[in-house]
Amino acid sequence: MEDENMLSIYRAARTIKRRENTLYNALRSIHDDSVFVGEISQLWPELPLLANLRCGLWYSPKFDSTCYFKSTDGHTNNWSFNTSRLNLHVAHLAGQKGGCIIVDSTRKGKRFPDSMSKTIPIWTCVFNRAIVNHRSRMQDRDKLTEGVNSDNHESETSDQHAENTRQASHEWDASLHLPLWVSKTERASIEERLEGWTKELEASGADIASLASCLKKPLRPLWISQKTVIWLNEVPDHDSWDFTPIILVSASSSTGVIQHRTTSEFSWNYIPGAGDDEESWARGLSPDLFWKNVYDIINSGPDMCNQKVANMVEKDRVYRAQRGQNAPQVTLKPPKSLNSTSDPSYVEPVLSLDNLDIKNDIQFCDDDSTVYWLGTTNIAVGTALAAANTTCVDCILNCGRDSFSACHLNTEAYLHLPIVDSKFDRFSLRNNLASAVNFAKLNLRKGKTLLVFCQNGEDISVCVSLAILSALFDDGGIFDDGKSFSETHITKWEMRRRLVFLCKFAIKARPSRGNLKQVYSFLSG
Repeated sequence: MEDENMLSIYRAARTIKRRENTLYNALRSIHDDSVFVGEISQLWPELPLLANLRCGLWYSPKFDSTCYFKSTDGHTNNWSFNTSRLNLHVAHLAGQKGGCIIVDSTRKGKRFPDSMSKTIPIWTCVFNRAIVNHRSRMQDRDKLTEGVNSDNHESETSDQHAENTRQASHEWDASLHLPLWVSKTERASIEERLEGWTKELEASGADIASLASCLKKPLRPLWISQKTVIWLNEVPDHDSWDFTPIILVSASSSTGVIQHRTTSEFSWNYIPGAGDDEESWARGLSPDLFWKNVYDIINSGPDMCNQKVANMVEKDRVYRAQRGQNAPQVTLKPPKSLNSTSDPSYVEPVLSLDNLDIKNDIQFCDDDSTVYWLGTTNIAVGTALAAANTTCVDCILNCGRDSFSACHLNTEAYLHLPIVDSKFDRFSLRNNLASAVNFAKLNLRKGKTLLVFCQNGEDISVCVSLAILSALFDDGGIFDDGKSFSETHITKWEMRRRLVFLCKFAIKARPSRGNLKQVYSFLSG
């Protein structure tokens, strides 16, 4: 009887949570938090605004770029500096612009997600330490040069330059900057690992020299939340700091209590970190589609929001399909124990296309059509839309599930390998890599250019390109028809070095752990 009561309480709690976490509550909460993000970004309008994927992408209608810092890399006793997620482009962008603003949020009832409390502070510290080491090596080289030229007048200039370099290295702050709420014990544990992480970065093949020349001041995080007090008449200019600011904005209120909010028209429950875990609530709606139709959605109110979003998602899908873009059908499960469409939280997932006016009703969003060339390898990575819009490549490798019209290419210049994510098939990628590498070898031998694409251009196509780079190119990214690969046994570290090289060019690459495991299994086998 006691177990049944506990189960009933659990079910009741789950029911209440589902009612609170409605689509309208989530979107209205995101819209309210975006006002705060906009206010902060206007304090430093010269600094680029970045979204930390994927939650952060919901909190502004326009970002200058994205980044990918995982909270799991900052979890207590699980601290990590992951060379698969170096975010080098963020450091370069901060160096060019004098800093940057990164937006993220969390549902945990904390002021900041662990990605901001620890992952990014670790990242800035490791990069700063690597730059100090690089400058130290440059000093040693300068000393050798000074010894050769010690007898002429120009040596004074050289001596002065060396002294300035030594002074700059001494003043370059490479210490660990963590927020005050991180305990001394945790700080000490992180500091013990910094030297090892720095060596990993230096051994990864990352271009520290270009980063050192780009950054004029050391990287340093600053934290801003809705509880931060900022005197508007005393906001410092970002150039006035003696460091390059990485301003970390936690978009949501950190209160653990449900806030009931009202306007003259509607009322709703505020959800902190509503943008997190979008698969559980967004019903196929993307941040881009949301922001292009934000006022229409918000003004629809709680009762009509689900149907409004369902219509928009389906219309956007048809719009994409008519243009040959990726347009998967969005399917939704009805709530448990509710089999009737009379429930207001349930919407029919498949809509009649006869009733859809797809011309004037909504603002549509477009996929990324950027093609990322991997240095001088003749290999490019992109999305399905990029492939559809690109005519400057000689051959195409389609790694997506959907077919692709390649009528402008002959049969030898196009290959379709319908690879699915490791979540659905643990061996799909592994089983297709041999065909992918052989196709690439036949075409790259002839000096042809190759585009590898998948649905989002971030995971499967990146992993296929990684396998091609590892199997057919040497350490310097020069095509050798697989000679170096046949003479060596590739290690996980060597594969990671190739991934760092790839991510230097394909800045949106986000290969999943399961797919990377399949690539290593193929290469080591």
